Amino acid sequence: MPQVFAGSAAYPRSSVQPVLSIGNFDGLHMGHRHLIQALVKQAKHLNAPACVYTFDPPPRVVLAPQQHQPRIQSWPDKVRIMGELGVDHVIVERFTRAFAQHPPDWFVSEILVNRIRPSAIVVGYDFRYGRARAGDVHALRRAMPDMQIDQVTALEMGDTVVSSSRIRQLVSEGLVDQASVLLGCDHLIRGTVVSGDQRGRTIGFPTANLETDCELLPARGVYAVRARADGGRWYDAVANLGVRPTFDGRGFLVEVHLLDFSGDLYGSEMEVSFVQRLRGEQQFKNSEDLTKQIHLDVNAARESLA
Repeated sequence: MPQVFAGSAAYPRSSVQPVLSIGNFDGLHMGHRHLIQALVKQAKHLNAPACVYTFDPPPRVVLAPQQHQPRIQSWPDKVRIMGELGVDHVIVERFTRAFAQHPPDWFVSEILVNRIRPSAIVVGYDFRYGRARAGDVHALRRAMPDMQIDQVTALEMGDTVVSSSRIRQLVSEGLVDQASVLLGCDHLIRGTVVSGDQRGRTIGFPTANLETDCELLPARGVYAVRARADGGRWYDAVANLGVRPTFDGRGFLVEVHLLDFSGDLYGSEMEVSFVQRLRGEQQFKNSEDLTKQIHLDVNAARESLA
């Protein structure tokens, strides 16, 4: 795992000057991975730490909360993936309205020159900085003429530029298999297993009811997933997201049935990795018809996850 620093003021001045990348990194999708791979390559070339500078909360949450988009990944997942990609340090700057008022030249002089002191900088194709996003890579190069500053191009997959907005759209429509291609991994949520009404147990398919604060949930329906509790073994599983219209139809639920598993999961922290949508949410005449369909769903999930 990379070492995480709470703000640029906490970054140790005695450390070796890092190669730095700057951005929001809203979900470590393939475009961000493309950027971080360039960062790590340059860091290895200069024998320096690879460092990512980012913000929490995301600027849009502070400046335009009515336009806030759900986060694709949690902070722990983003930091973990950065580490897997070779990032050594992550600086998380607390973003406030006061911070947003600083102009581009202040950001360069105070954050980059006085605090972080990078040996080189690698930025994305849409890089902007400073008040009203007034600074760009050309302004940064003028402000730091002796600094090596590289800018990566946009990553296209097929005829699509990889973007967080496109991934959100795919997940929200239930197209999790397409989203995983752009993400570079399956879409994942996590939460706590809580007590339910145990209705699934009465029809032979006990489910773990997940209480989650994940901001980006797939569309209602049934999914082939993989799940694990408390960081243990991954199990093939079937997840149902919806309001259970065959029964009470009250309240949105995330229910996960682990295949070939027996045991007590209450209170566990569960991760659910979405592989493929099997069908949309349906209402059945009775529990017998629902049970028949669940058998079909389980078989379809096994085939999808094989």
